[in-house]
Amino acid sequence: MSEQHEGGCVCGNIRYRTSGQPQRVSVCSCRWCQKRTGSALGISVYFGTEDVEFTAGELKRYRLFSDAGRWIDSEFCPHCGTTVTWTLEFLPGFRGIAGGTFDSPTFWYEIERFVFARTKPDWLSVEGDMDVFEEMAHR
Repeated sequence: MSEQHEGGCVCGNIRYRTSGQPQRVSVCSCRWCQKRTGSALGISVYFGTEDVEFTAGELKRYRLFSDAGRWIDSEFCPHCGTTVTWTLEFLPGFRGIAGGTFDSPTFWYEIERFVFARTKPDWLSVEGDMDVFEEMAHR
């Protein structure tokens, strides 16, 4: 059986389960992630679409467009407003999960990349063994 992790929104209405290992884990300081989280950055844990199963609740979707004109479908709980997941036009076949929504209080995934470093706060230093991109990385 493959590794599984569960999570959900703040109120518990939305529940999900992931299978296997994430395909990509990023920290991002783009303006969308900053506004989505109300913080300096967001943690994005990407799985293949087929490796994410929703087990409770129904998400509400909001489509926005990036500076590059590509769509982002943000999905959140209609009751508490927690952004749980999203899909990106430029990353077909993948679903991003908000890293803080996993049930485990430990961050069991390893951050591989930092994107939109150009808009990170000056007080935030990027350390460790990860790829750093000033803007969106297309690889």
